[in-house]
Amino acid sequence: MADLKYIICGKLFNGKDDEFYEGWKILVDGNKIAAVGPELERPESAMVIDLSDSTVTPGMIDAHMHMDFWDWHTIRQEVYETSEEAKTLSCLHTAQKTLARGFTTVRHMGGITSNGFGILDVKRAIDAGHFSGSRIIAASRFICGAGSHGDLSQAFSRNPEMGMIAQKLRKSLGAGPDFMVNAVREEIKYGSDFIKIMATGGFFTPNDNPMQTQLNDEELEAVIRTAHEWGKTVTAHVYSVPHIRKLLQYRIDGMEHCALMDNETADMIADSGTYVVPTFSPYEEAIHYDPEGLKDKQPEFRAKLELYKDSLQQGRKVIKNARNIRLGFGTDFVANHMNYESGYEYKAWFESDMGVFRTLKAATSVNAGIVQMEDRIGTIEPGKLADIAAWRRDFFTDPYAMLDCAFVMKDGVVYNTESDIAKE
Repeated sequence: MADLKYIICGKLFNGKDDEFYEGWKILVDGNKIAAVGPELERPESAMVIDLSDSTVTPGMIDAHMHMDFWDWHTIRQEVYETSEEAKTLSCLHTAQKTLARGFTTVRHMGGITSNGFGILDVKRAIDAGHFSGSRIIAASRFICGAGSHGDLSQAFSRNPEMGMIAQKLRKSLGAGPDFMVNAVREEIKYGSDFIKIMATGGFFTPNDNPMQTQLNDEELEAVIRTAHEWGKTVTAHVYSVPHIRKLLQYRIDGMEHCALMDNETADMIADSGTYVVPTFSPYEEAIHYDPEGLKDKQPEFRAKLELYKDSLQQGRKVIKNARNIRLGFGTDFVANHMNYESGYEYKAWFESDMGVFRTLKAATSVNAGIVQMEDRIGTIEPGKLADIAAWRRDFFTDPYAMLDCAFVMKDGVVYNTESDIAKE
């Protein structure tokens, strides 16, 4: 007997067009979308799902998450005070929470607290149907150097003995092209979907800064060449103009953040076809300057946001005006929201005047391309997987619209939703 579901949409965003279609219907057959349109008739055997009071969209995709911690307030303690088993459980918890918030696919960008491969076990368990949760695309461990943004043993910089012990826990941390080649091969061997590198310093770590080069030319070339030889893409944590341009020279596939770029560099990115996931939310208190909000950040994060405030504001304008860059939607919540509260990124795009449809495309069809699943997810059209979400708030007027999921379906299965709107 056919497993048919007939969804009545108030408005429909199909993931592609700059339009909300009113009164359209979706027919789901099993785990796939069978038909979409305004005059679609209901098969007699189909279950009716009435979303006539909602805006229906493809399931959202968060393209920059760290899923391996329980609470951003305690993230630094969790690095050394929780077991790898607990960190694996936190990945599952995050995947269940993101699904309940309308994000049917998420991309894990390497473990913040974790040094292992638990995220891949969670991914496989969800894919096998043992647990519910968002579909996971994962780089289990990011590749980095000593003292870099990926080296969380920076916390022991005044205690070298402890720092050396802690540094050795991160097996994807090393130096030289030979190490980098092997690190890439190991990530692929154990099941990572792509490779993530820490090319520069950052804001969250205590002893580095976003202008520092943290992998040299030989190391960068070794990572990117090896990944491409093995059929995998590479993305990089990067901020400043010289580093962005260098990565483009080595034909990097994607870049994360790029918050300090200028107009000329934006044009170079657009010409290259390289995608950027700009992760707006972590810098909001600096972009829309909020001294009180900055007080909630970790001291070193707060200090760097203050120092780079003007440059971040200018970089945001460049990103906003860079209409030809393939911009993805990602959160990178490690210091301001729970990692599963992905809807806050919509608020950041909304308040930066990025445009409703540009934002929704970034979170659906653009991100589907970034995770290399554009043939299966990201749009509502026949043949795609039935990943569908619905929202009762107005995307045009409400910055909190993506924090209040009213309906979620993944692979044709309907799940319970959770809302974060009560906090606001």
